[in-house]
Amino acid sequence: MQLTRYTDFGIRTLMYLALSPEREALFRIAEITEVFELSPNHVSKIVHHLGKEGYLLTVRGKSGGFRLAKPAEQINLGSLVRVLENSLAPIDCNKPYCRFTPSCQLKGVLAEAVDAYLSVLDRYTLADMVNNKHQLKNLLPQLTIPVLEE
Repeated sequence: MQLTRYTDFGIRTLMYLALSPEREALFRIAEITEVFELSPNHVSKIVHHLGKEGYLLTVRGKSGGFRLAKPAEQINLGSLVRVLENSLAPIDCNKPYCRFTPSCQLKGVLAEAVDAYLSVLDRYTLADMVNNKHQLKNLLPQLTIPVLEE
């Protein structure tokens, strides 16, 4: 199963924020777009969604930005994927319609596989994904945009 780019970028964004939980300054869209070379519009949509879902605390306005709304240890990876993915269905038997659908057993097997996939993700948190903080931070580029302190 492959996650959408939307989910991938959402997880990357949260991982980046989790690398600096002590940081006082809010994170900004421009910082995320520069670090990961992503579209500002795409990152804005992801940040908005993560804020609505309670993963980010967002502040609007000139001195606004965002940060994690809860500790990385409290952000379950399986729950996060379920929130970010539009659909976890591995196949769509109706586009185009498959003649086997009424008696097919593949759909059930694939649903079981998705359940197993999510079960593994449920065992991990965002903190688990960044427990090698020093190695991850060393892989990040030096930012050309200033980080504004509060």
